Amino acid sequence: MSKALQLQVNIPLGSIEAYTQAINRIPMLTAEEERELAVRLRKDNDLESARRLVMAHLRFVAHIARGYSGYGLPQADLIQEGNIGLMKAVKRFDPDQGVRLVSFAVHWIRAEIHEFILRNWRIVKVATTKAQRKLFFNLRSSKKRLGWFSKEEVDAVAKDLGVPAATVLEMESRLAGQDVTFDAQSDDEDEAMAPAAYLADTRFEPAAQLEAANFEEDNSQRLHSALATLDERSRDIVAARWLSDDGKTTLQDLADKYNVSAERIRQLEKNAMNKLRNMLAA
Repeated sequence: MSKALQLQVNIPLGSIEAYTQAINRIPMLTAEEERELAVRLRKDNDLESARRLVMAHLRFVAHIARGYSGYGLPQADLIQEGNIGLMKAVKRFDPDQGVRLVSFAVHWIRAEIHEFILRNWRIVKVATTKAQRKLFFNLRSSKKRLGWFSKEEVDAVAKDLGVPAATVLEMESRLAGQDVTFDAQSDDEDEAMAPAAYLADTRFEPAAQLEAANFEEDNSQRLHSALATLDERSRDIVAARWLSDDGKTTLQDLADKYNVSAERIRQLEKNAMNKLRNMLAA
């Protein structure tokens, strides 16, 4: 489906109510009109026919998206994802199969919405395998009461959905969990309970400070030893370019000092730096 068509069916800025009213004013297609447009799209790749097929079914997408409002995701995003599924269905629709587009498109619409929910519902994915994905969208409706499943309920759900009982228990546990902020907000009453509060601060431990000091001293000694292996001019260039507290000296200033070209200074600097890197890495 072309980018032009996608732009025309994007959710407009504003409220969902305004969008719903707008798509409800779009005339629905009769079976004959739908077939004629589908044939034209399939044979001639007519973009206008595709646009009319999509526009006439936007209300159906919105109706499906409302069924997923319990996942805490923006309704506009759910509708947008459903519209993508609708466009995919229109592109693949075969009018010679003898079914209406709405019956064919429901799978594609739900598939796109499902993918969006699984990507965005939690920070950590709760469904990765095929069995878990099936359970994710069926477990809530399978519950008959609040609380955890009994063994009989677990077995019944597993049998109905064709998955192992262990998978039902694992998915129930995942759905019951909640995302927890690692570092609580400053006005959070439960700030002391945030995971960050349980981590020990090792920055000021004597052993850690001694290790850091020894590491810095060793690096400094190795650098001075490496610099001592350079000739005087190369050592001066490296110091002026990288070790000066007064700022980085330009290549041209060093070129004027040694009465050579700036390109020659750049070559000397590059050779000196490569030599230093090799010695420090050894």
